[in-house]
Amino acid sequence: MNILTEKFTTPYHSAPFNSIKNEDFLPAFQELIKKSENEINDIVSNSDSPTFENVIEALAYSGEQLDMVSSIFFNLNSAETSDEIQKIAQEVSPLLTEYSSKLSQNEALFSKIKKVYDEKGKYTLNEEQQMLLNETYKGFVRSGALLNEEDKEKLQKINMDLSLKSLQFGQNVLGSTNAYFKHLTNKDDLAGIPEAILDQYAEEAKERELEGWVVTLQYPSYIPFMTYAENRELRKEMALANGKKSFDGGEFDNQELIKELLQLKQQKAELLGYQNYADYVLEERMAKSPVKVFEFLNELLTKAKPYASQETEELKSLAKADGIDDFQSYDHTFYAEKLRKQKYDFNDEELKPYFPLDQVQDAVFGLAGKLFGLHFEERNDIPKYHEDVKVYEVTENGEYKSLLYVDYFPRKGKRAGAWMTSYKNQYQQNGENSRPHISIVCNFSKPTKDTPSLLTFQEVTTLFHEFGHALHGMMANTQYPGLSGTSVKWDFVELPSQFLENFCYEPEFLKTFAKHYKTGEVLPDEKIEKIEQSKNFMEGYQTMRQLGFGLLDMNYHTKVAELENESVKEFEDKYTKQTQLYPVNPETAMSPSFSHIFQGGYSAGYYSYKWAEVLDADAFQYFKETGIFNPETAAKYKVLLSSGGTKDPMELYKNFRGSEPKVESLLKRAFG
Repeated sequence: MNILTEKFTTPYHSAPFNSIKNEDFLPAFQELIKKSENEINDIVSNSDSPTFENVIEALAYSGEQLDMVSSIFFNLNSAETSDEIQKIAQEVSPLLTEYSSKLSQNEALFSKIKKVYDEKGKYTLNEEQQMLLNETYKGFVRSGALLNEEDKEKLQKINMDLSLKSLQFGQNVLGSTNAYFKHLTNKDDLAGIPEAILDQYAEEAKERELEGWVVTLQYPSYIPFMTYAENRELRKEMALANGKKSFDGGEFDNQELIKELLQLKQQKAELLGYQNYADYVLEERMAKSPVKVFEFLNELLTKAKPYASQETEELKSLAKADGIDDFQSYDHTFYAEKLRKQKYDFNDEELKPYFPLDQVQDAVFGLAGKLFGLHFEERNDIPKYHEDVKVYEVTENGEYKSLLYVDYFPRKGKRAGAWMTSYKNQYQQNGENSRPHISIVCNFSKPTKDTPSLLTFQEVTTLFHEFGHALHGMMANTQYPGLSGTSVKWDFVELPSQFLENFCYEPEFLKTFAKHYKTGEVLPDEKIEKIEQSKNFMEGYQTMRQLGFGLLDMNYHTKVAELENESVKEFEDKYTKQTQLYPVNPETAMSPSFSHIFQGGYSAGYYSYKWAEVLDADAFQYFKETGIFNPETAAKYKVLLSSGGTKDPMELYKNFRGSEPKVESLLKRAFG
């Protein structure tokens, strides 16, 4: 018997991590795909006339176990991978892609869906049921249901190739990141770097059985080095190594893979009747069209560039005093930190003792309690995939609401960055409200034998960001799993995460948890004031950076033909030129490690970070106007969170705010 193919016997039917073996996955996927196909066959072979219940609803509830096992496996591939898991991923991905292609191209199933859709006038459907019907029909059409047989086969092959190549892209980035490390034995080379970071580098060296210190390209190692290392040549070397990830012509190079991925996306779009992949993607977003996105990005570019130029000139002046006349991108973080310290008289290392991870987590849990009545209790009887992971039972007024897994520290088998995912969606069926299982994964510095895990202020906001996503999942209260939690339009999905970050800058809230881990001293008022003042520090630069990514993404997915005669590097330089504030290094390119758009789901969607900033600035402005802990405002926001994708996001937003979001709210917050 395969443990993955039966209903889990763990508390709340949670993932049985302690019993799963790698060899369970492939046979489980094969069996569960078969089981899911049988569920579809039951819908198709039903001799009763097609109805909303026996077609649309039946389909919405099908494949639950397959979805859970997929979530378990692909989270492990991101958070606890190994050569064996990566090999299984290469075998499993084509099976899932084939299953999903067969499902979306099942003519008998689609004819039943189409019949229900064409006759929807005769059904009395509530708003969520109407949304499910429309989304189901549209989903099939967008997956090729109206194509002829030959084109359906072409589409199936394209989807299969995209699945494998995007997986390979991510594995190349991970391989390239892990392949490089800088081993240092002379402490003078580490001048300027705080002791806590040096301890981290020493631990890394020890793990590799080396003397001295080791710096890697993992985020918690690389960023502090670029921020504090006084040795300019070493900063240059590290920046070069980081900029060469999957761009050095070696075994992990992604340049050709990028062209292949973009070509496949273009072919898919054309096959489905769209001019380009961005048209295909944006039809299903709040923004609706590439024209609208380009207008949005260019409007922000025009307004932000003068601020960004002013900021960089300030940094160049500071560097000039140190004898640096050729200011480069690898100088930016170092001198930005210097300027921030000069202007606001603090640095992240000074603040870190006030932000031990446990205190920050307690604070975000407490905030969820204050706004939404949630309570978090650690459970030690729920299986975990690594000893670093903790599991919490989430309740509201004593009633079980969700499970929350947290996984905070870097490991060799864990990809960089931070993300939220779910193992199980929320849904209601047969009178039962089946609650979600949510996970947050981050890469914070590990505790040492003398010091707890201490967060930079940026990491504090990262935790709040991911917890905002988690709230969207945990608060879900919809009928159908496919419309639950974060299953919303992509450019709406970042609202809850970015919204929650705002609380980190509110003095009355900060004082409740920013306390020195040794003395218990509350973060002094003058430092809180500096945090507030520094909130928009380098905002122009950061905006330009995000706009650069957004414009590059949109151009990749609207102008792919240009890559036939250009290298990835030439294309990247051309379409990020107007956002570049420093000379571009001919040896580096960011596209080959741009996982968001070539492995993640942000293809033709990277703009949504900025789009969501407009939403979150406008939403938090409302909280500021009414009081940041105002129960009525929180109750309205709770409705937005719990509604998932059951309504058009603009309608949801207007119901909460009373009006459409205003770009001015973001500009006011960013530039005053």
